Amino acid sequence: MTNNSNIIETVKSLVSDATLLMQQEARLARAEMGEKVEQVQLGIIAIVSGLLLAFCALLILLQALVVALANIMPASLAALLVGVVLAVIAFISVKAGAEQLKAKNLMPNRTINSVRESAETIKDAA
Repeated sequence: MTNNSNIIETVKSLVSDATLLMQQEARLARAEMGEKVEQVQLGIIAIVSGLLLAFCALLILLQALVVALANIMPASLAALLVGVVLAVIAFISVKAGAEQLKAKNLMPNRTINSVRESAETIKDAA
Protein backbone atom coordinates (compact mmCIF):
# COMPACT_ATOMS: atom_id res chain seq x y z
CA MET A 1 0.00 0.00 0.00
CA THR A 2 2.90 2.31 0.52
CA ASN A 3 3.74 2.04 -3.17
CA ASN A 4 0.16 2.96 -4.08
CA SER A 5 0.29 5.93 -1.69
CA ASN A 6 3.53 7.12 -3.27
CA ILE A 7 2.07 6.80 -6.74
CA ILE A 8 -1.08 8.69 -5.72
CA GLU A 9 1.00 11.44 -4.10
CA THR A 10 3.20 11.66 -7.20
CA VAL A 11 0.18 11.95 -9.48
CA LYS A 12 -1.35 14.60 -7.22
CA SER A 13 1.92 16.49 -7.22
CA LEU A 14 2.18 16.19 -10.99
CA VAL A 15 -1.37 17.51 -11.48
CA SER A 16 -0.70 20.36 -9.05
CA ASP A 17 2.57 21.24 -10.80
CA ALA A 18 0.92 21.07 -14.22
CA THR A 19 -1.88 23.38 -13.04
CA LEU A 20 0.62 25.84 -11.61
CA LEU A 21 2.63 25.70 -14.83
CA MET A 22 -0.44 26.44 -16.95
CA GLN A 23 -1.32 29.40 -14.72
CA GLN A 24 2.22 30.74 -15.06
CA GLU A 25 2.12 30.27 -18.84
CA ALA A 26 -1.19 32.18 -18.99
CA ARG A 27 0.30 35.05 -16.95
CA LEU A 28 3.34 35.13 -19.23
CA ALA A 29 1.11 35.19 -22.32
CA ARG A 30 -0.93 38.10 -20.92
CA ALA A 31 2.22 40.05 -20.05
CA GLU A 32 3.77 39.44 -23.45
CA MET A 33 0.60 40.40 -25.30
CA GLY A 34 0.57 43.65 -23.31
CA GLU A 35 4.10 44.32 -24.55
CA LYS A 36 3.03 43.58 -28.12
CA VAL A 37 0.07 45.98 -27.86
CA GLU A 38 2.49 48.67 -26.71
CA GLN A 39 4.76 47.83 -29.66
CA VAL A 40 1.82 48.27 -32.04
CA GLN A 41 0.92 51.60 -30.46
CA LEU A 42 4.49 52.86 -30.73
CA GLY A 43 4.70 51.69 -34.34
CA ILE A 44 1.48 53.49 -35.26
CA ILE A 45 2.55 56.67 -33.47
CA ALA A 46 5.91 56.59 -35.27
CA ILE A 47 4.24 56.12 -38.65
CA VAL A 48 1.68 58.88 -38.13
CA SER A 49 4.07 61.43 -36.66
CA GLY A 50 6.67 60.67 -39.33
CA LEU A 51 4.12 61.10 -42.08
CA LEU A 52 2.80 64.37 -40.64
CA LEU A 53 6.26 65.86 -40.26
CA ALA A 54 7.29 64.69 -43.69
CA PHE A 55 4.15 66.19 -45.18
CA CYS A 56 4.76 69.61 -43.60
CA ALA A 57 8.41 69.71 -44.65
CA LEU A 58 7.68 68.43 -48.12
CA LEU A 59 5.03 71.06 -48.77
CA ILE A 60 7.58 73.79 -48.18
CA LEU A 61 10.35 72.04 -50.07
CA LEU A 62 8.03 71.08 -52.88
CA GLN A 63 7.17 74.65 -53.58
CA ALA A 64 10.82 75.74 -53.53
CA LEU A 65 11.95 72.86 -55.71
CA VAL A 66 9.22 73.33 -58.29
CA VAL A 67 10.05 77.04 -58.51
CA ALA A 68 13.76 76.24 -58.95
CA LEU A 69 13.13 73.56 -61.59
CA ALA A 70 10.70 75.82 -63.42
CA ASN A 71 13.74 77.89 -64.40
CA ILE A 72 15.12 75.02 -66.53
CA MET A 73 11.94 73.19 -67.62
CA PRO A 74 8.22 73.84 -67.95
CA ALA A 75 6.57 74.40 -64.55
CA SER A 76 4.11 71.53 -65.05
CA LEU A 77 6.93 69.07 -65.77
CA ALA A 78 8.85 70.34 -62.73
CA ALA A 79 5.81 69.80 -60.49
CA LEU A 80 5.26 66.30 -61.90
CA LEU A 81 8.89 65.28 -61.41
CA VAL A 82 8.98 66.51 -57.83
CA GLY A 83 5.64 64.86 -57.04
CA VAL A 84 6.78 61.45 -58.31
CA VAL A 85 10.03 61.55 -56.34
CA LEU A 86 8.17 62.49 -53.16
CA ALA A 87 5.63 59.72 -53.70
CA VAL A 88 8.43 57.14 -53.86
CA ILE A 89 10.00 58.45 -50.67
CA ALA A 90 6.65 58.42 -48.85
CA PHE A 91 6.02 54.83 -49.96
CA ILE A 92 9.36 53.69 -48.55
CA SER A 93 8.63 55.40 -45.20
CA VAL A 94 5.21 53.80 -44.85
CA LYS A 95 6.59 50.35 -45.72
CA ALA A 96 9.27 50.69 -43.03
CA GLY A 97 6.66 51.52 -40.38
CA ALA A 98 4.33 48.78 -41.56
CA GLU A 99 7.16 46.26 -41.13
CA GLN A 100 6.87 46.72 -37.36
CA LEU A 101 3.20 45.76 -37.53
CA LYS A 102 3.65 42.42 -39.31
CA ALA A 103 2.19 39.40 -37.55
CA LYS A 104 5.59 37.70 -37.20
CA ASN A 105 6.81 40.63 -35.08
CA LEU A 106 3.75 40.46 -32.83
CA MET A 107 3.87 36.74 -32.01
CA PRO A 108 4.31 35.98 -28.28
CA ASN A 109 7.52 34.04 -28.98
CA ARG A 110 8.64 33.69 -25.36
CA THR A 111 5.31 32.16 -24.39
CA ILE A 112 5.30 29.79 -27.37
CA ASN A 113 8.83 28.63 -26.57
CA SER A 114 8.03 28.24 -22.89
CA VAL A 115 4.90 26.18 -23.61
CA ARG A 116 6.90 23.98 -25.99
CA GLU A 117 9.62 23.42 -23.40
CA SER A 118 7.05 22.67 -20.70
CA ALA A 119 5.23 20.21 -22.96
CA GLU A 120 8.51 18.45 -23.76
CA THR A 121 9.42 18.30 -20.08
CA ILE A 122 6.03 16.82 -19.17
CA LYS A 123 6.27 14.36 -22.07
CA ASP A 124 9.77 13.31 -21.00
CA ALA A 125 8.66 12.87 -17.38
CA ALA A 126 5.72 10.68 -18.35
